[in-house]
Amino acid sequence: MSTSTIEEKQYLTRFKADTKSHLTIVNHEVCQNNCPEKFCTIFCPAEVYKWEGTRMQVGYEGCHECGSCRIGCPQQNIKWEYPKGGHGIVFRLA
Repeated sequence: MSTSTIEEKQYLTRFKADTKSHLTIVNHEVCQNNCPEKFCTIFCPAEVYKWEGTRMQVGYEGCHECGSCRIGCPQQNIKWEYPKGGHGIVFRLA
């Protein structure tokens, strides 16, 4: 029986990104002023959220669509929607 590394498993994941993000920061000032921990930069398994300067940057193209940001933001400041049909993550089985 062979074992796979996480990197090998992630290689099976493909993304078909839309031109418009399905993830939205509702109010960037809330991130800046009311969330010193920036939890979304920690709990997102795809590392979609990055704090840069004075704004939260969202790299939606690599979103795993797990929904953790929908429930994990203590300020409820992230709007999460499913990507438009035909877009988003595509899993392949090895």
